[in-house]
Amino acid sequence: MSYGMAAALQEAVFQRLSGDAVLAGLVGGAVYDVMPSGPLPPLYVSLGPEEVRDASDKTGGGARHDFTVSVVADGSGFHAAKTVAAAISDALLGGELPLARGRLVALNFLRARASREGTGQLRRIDLRFRARIDDE
Repeated sequence: MSYGMAAALQEAVFQRLSGDAVLAGLVGGAVYDVMPSGPLPPLYVSLGPEEVRDASDKTGGGARHDFTVSVVADGSGFHAAKTVAAAISDALLGGELPLARGRLVALNFLRARASREGTGQLRRIDLRFRARIDDE
């Protein structure tokens, strides 16, 4: 197993999301790998936690990456956040995702969780995806 493909996957996911026209129409440039200092926009996307497990087999090394992409909205309902979450899912699952290292074998949606945060004014949707990568 190698964790060596984690940075390549993170970069590819960030590039796909920040370059997606539909998502840009919904959140502008508010797609973050690192949260900016200062006030946050009312609706944004953030790359989140990742868990990696060995997926090597007799043909070579590989890993299974379960990663989270979050949508945070300060509106009164979930509609805007769900619209952004759908755009994220469409962007990530809508075509090949080239990596700087390794080969993406599969990328699948696992689950989503919508919740209120803090005093209930923030809405958050955590989308969980699974990527299977071969280290070539």
